[in-house]
Parts: sequence; structure tokens; C-alpha cells
Amino acid sequence: MAIPTFEHMLRPILAIAATRDITRRDLTETIADHFQLSHEEREARIPTGATYVRNRVGWAMTFLTKGGLIAKAAPRVYRITDRGKSFLAEHPQFFAERDLRTLPGWREAWKTSKEGEEEPAEPSGGATPLEALDTAIATLNADLKNRLLTTVLEQSATFFEELVLDVLVAMGYGGSRADAAEHLGKSGDEGVDGRINQDRLGLDQIVVQAKRYAPDRAIDRKTIQAFIGSMTGQGVTKGIFITTSSFNHNAKEFVQRGSHTKVVLIDGNELLNLMLRHHVGVRVQKQVEILDVDQNYFSEDE
Repeated sequence: MAIPTFEHMLRPILAIAATRDITRRDLTETIADHFQLSHEEREARIPTGATYVRNRVGWAMTFLTKGGLIAKAAPRVYRITDRGKSFLAEHPQFFAERDLRTLPGWREAWKTSKEGEEEPAEPSGGATPLEALDTAIATLNADLKNRLLTTVLEQSATFFEELVLDVLVAMGYGGSRADAAEHLGKSGDEGVDGRINQDRLGLDQIVVQAKRYAPDRAIDRKTIQAFIGSMTGQGVTKGIFITTSSFNHNAKEFVQRGSHTKVVLIDGNELLNLMLRHHVGVRVQKQVEILDVDQNYFSEDE
């Protein structure tokens, strides 16, 4: 089954709290057992690192606390309140965040000061705020990649050669940019056909070729065969083929079957991912720092 949203965890958690004191740690496993989640579902993680189950259990407990349905009984330990017992009886099947918002003191519970008020945004499809943030970032990156590809295709062949060079150097190939430039950009055929150092000392070299093609013009097997042929002719066993488009099935299969050469295929999507990862052709517009309570700092175990 799919991992339940944090809203679907609200009532089960409150019901468990009606039988015993709870902590986020033990609830994570208990809720996973309650919903009969598979090992893969228990280990699935959001981009920021935490598992979906732990993240959603944590937010469900936060919302139950803000609603006054559970309260802290000891460090990291929570207990159901009288209001929680009544609310549980009034909702024998299910309740959501909209039901919690009707509770007296809900808005006040989210205030951090008399002047400022912080209230969680409406959930998006049952997502926690952290998951909603990850979704928003993914949406922004998808839009950025579309605009970035359009911009790349609008540039000249020479500019594309420089772009590929910048990406490879940012990844650690070629040593300095000046050293890498001595090996690349010599073909003049709307791409790059040359060599670049695999390491900073130049002990091993890689043949690199790039094709600035429209997204619907896939690289075929014949083109890859020609590339590998040029590698063999130059006595090189490693190569990188970069394109703004894609590789068809026959081209990928041919590379996978190769035994004498090692060729890495980088399609348009992966090229854009590398540009974003290494900040080539993009700039930081805004940085967001996500903070959480450092439980180690507050631990009194020692």
C-alpha cells in the first residue's frame, strides 16, 4: 500500500496515545506496523533525508499537540489529554487538519510572540510542510531545466563547446580550465570532439564528443559506433558522449554490450542536472535554511 499521509496518521496516533504514553521514535515503527508498510516503504526518504514515515509521524504529533489533544508528559514523551479523549470519541473513523482548525485556541497555539503569528499553510494533498517544500523545489527546478535547455539550444556551437568544457571541469576533469581547453573544441562540428584529462595529472585521458541537437533528434547506434571507432583509432578506451537530446534504445544497448571500451552517455536531462548541481549557467536566486531542534544538545543522558 502507499505510505499514508500525515492526516491519515492523526487518528491512529491519537488512538495509540489513549492506551499509553508515546514518543516519536517508538511511534514511527508502531505506525508502520499499523499500516502494514513494506520494508521499502518504511525506508523511503524525502530529499532532505528523513524517512517519509518518521517525517509524517512527527508532523502529525505536532498538529495533535497544537490542537491540545496530546501534551508533553516528560522529555520527548507525550500523553493524551482530556480534550484528546473527547475528540477521539467524537471522531470514531477519521479526522483531518480542517477538523483540528475548529478547536478552541488553534490559531493561538501557533503564535511565537504577541506581535507575530505563525500558522501552518494549508496542506497540499495531505503533504507535510517539509514535503510540500520539496515538491515546490522540484517544480521550480523542472521549470528552470526547461528554460535552461531552451537557452542552451539558442547558443552557438562554439558557446556549447565552452559550456561542455565548463561542466566537465566543474565535475573534476581536466585539471584547470586552461589545461582542459588544450584538448577540447578542435572539431568545429556543432559539438566537441577532443580529449580531456581524467585526472589532474593527465595520467589517463578520455575522448569527449558532444552534440547540440533538438530534443526530438535522438542519437542512434550508428553515431555511437562512429564515436567508438574514433576512440579506437586514437588508442583511448574511455569516452563521454554528451547531447542535449537523448539516445535511442539501440544506441544504449550497443554501449552496454561493449567490452573493449567504456563509454558514458549523458543525455539532455542529465546534462541539465549536472549544470544545476555544479552551478554552470545558473545562479543562486534565493537560499532557504531549514532548521530543526538539535535533540543531542538537549540530551541529559550523559
